[in-house]
Amino acid sequence: MVTMEERRARVREVRRRLVREGPARTRDREADFEKVTVPERACDQLRDLLIREGAQTVVEVGLAYASSALAIGEALITVHAPHPRHVIIDPFQERAWSNVGWDLLCSAGLDSIASLVLAPSSIGLPRLLAEGLAADAAFVDGSHRFHEVFVDLYFLRKIVRPGGLIVVDDAWTPSVRTAVHYYERNLGWRAIPDAFPGETVTAAGAAPQAGPGSRCRAFRLPDPSFEPPFEEFRAF
Repeated sequence: MVTMEERRARVREVRRRLVREGPARTRDREADFEKVTVPERACDQLRDLLIREGAQTVVEVGLAYASSALAIGEALITVHAPHPRHVIIDPFQERAWSNVGWDLLCSAGLDSIASLVLAPSSIGLPRLLAEGLAADAAFVDGSHRFHEVFVDLYFLRKIVRPGGLIVVDDAWTPSVRTAVHYYERNLGWRAIPDAFPGETVTAAGAAPQAGPGSRCRAFRLPDPSFEPPFEEFRAF
């Protein structure tokens, strides 16, 4: 029987190899892996945050080269819940990424707890909600268009349990930052300031720099959840 430590070691080896050697294949764009993938440090911080949270079910929007998905899988294995679940939504994984991220998850043995939804998040998330999925946390790294981020967050606040976590990547971008700010101002989301310490970026693919912000930001949902009266709308 494979032990938890053996499973974790297998995931960590795949993660190390991805950082050291890069993926087996990339899209035909210059430095695409370096520009797209979530950096190792941020992935470690995401893993540690989910472990502290005791997360057992996680929804992820965007797979790409699977750096964050591998970190989430490592966290779920470490928590050692009886029925861990990692639901990943990425409509482009097959046709744009040639399944490179999913293949990495399979090589790490994480396909036993992960499932891939090959549909836009605006379709996949409502399906999960209709199925009654309840998650402890979500990681959002899909489309960065404001309206699509806003819709992702709308459905995730209904899927992630009250008091759970929603983590967003590229929180420095105006579109992502503005979408999140609505939920902070109007729906009681509370930023966790020390979740991703020590790094910030100023442009997509730029090298991390010391600074006051971070590429990723984590938010605690209110418990209990609530719907505000329409008269109390706060501009964002």
